Amino acid sequence: MHELAERIAECRACPRLVAWREEVAATKRASFRDEEYWGRPVPGFGDAGARLLIVGLAPAAHGANRTGRMFTGDRSGDWLYRALHQTGFANQPTSTDRDDGLTLCDAYVTSIVHCAPPQNRPTADERATCQGWLAEELAALGDVRVIVALGGMAFDQVLRLLRFRGAPVPVPKPRFGHGVQVPLGDHPDLIGSYHPSQQNTFTGRLTESMLREVFESARRRL
Repeated sequence: MHELAERIAECRACPRLVAWREEVAATKRASFRDEEYWGRPVPGFGDAGARLLIVGLAPAAHGANRTGRMFTGDRSGDWLYRALHQTGFANQPTSTDRDDGLTLCDAYVTSIVHCAPPQNRPTADERATCQGWLAEELAALGDVRVIVALGGMAFDQVLRLLRFRGAPVPVPKPRFGHGVQVPLGDHPDLIGSYHPSQQNTFTGRLTESMLREVFESARRRL
């Protein structure tokens, strides 16, 4: 996993994403002007023996693109790691930087795109280009039994990857929804969840109890 993380962090395959992540790292947000931004692709993070894989969309421009760790340094990460702590997958409920002492137990966090995209919207080509990294991560994480996809894009991308790996994905493919569960036989089961973005949490579309229930469900399936 360490070697894979190093290769991910050196990727320059998508010119638009390379330009954006580096521009953000150079200009910075005023509140972080004294910090050194990561400004590169963000590798996955967690337990290499994990049975639970959590897949998000992409690093936040001033979150993981700044801190260099998935879902670290932004409000989405506050929600995610608090829920993981409440369900026994994390040793603490906060995630502020790479040296804050956070460790995951039986869980690994990654995303379908490893670079921060403009407007938080990677293109279809960028998602397709980055799928090879997700495939390598899933192959290296040989004990994964449940995948939680945060958001519709991640849900569809994971289904696409699992079908490629031979999983019996139903036709027509399952529709994304919060709490939707897709059992896939000998392959990892998939659970959908609304993404803990501010768009969802500020409007009440996703509550803390709803997010916690997703990981409680994953725990039961494990």
